[in-house]
Amino acid sequence: MIEFVIKGEFIELVKLLKAASLASSGGEAKLMVEDGIAQVNGEAEMRKRRKLRPGDVVEIMGNQITVVAASGEETIDDVEPE
Repeated sequence: MIEFVIKGEFIELVKLLKAASLASSGGEAKLMVEDGIAQVNGEAEMRKRRKLRPGDVVEIMGNQITVVAASGEETIDDVEPE
């Protein structure tokens, strides 16, 4: 399992695949998603620009990537209701 740290609120699926070196280019990442080999949180994902947030789990070609927030980043789960 790979933990991929993001600094912002989200990362798009194709950008994650490229940044995690699972695709050598953005074009290859798009084809991988279009071919239906990516799963997000256990379900097939065909949207190339799917926004991944901390806690999401991506599975592709035998690799599992968990998206985590950078230290000091506040996520939706960290916010207490008013």
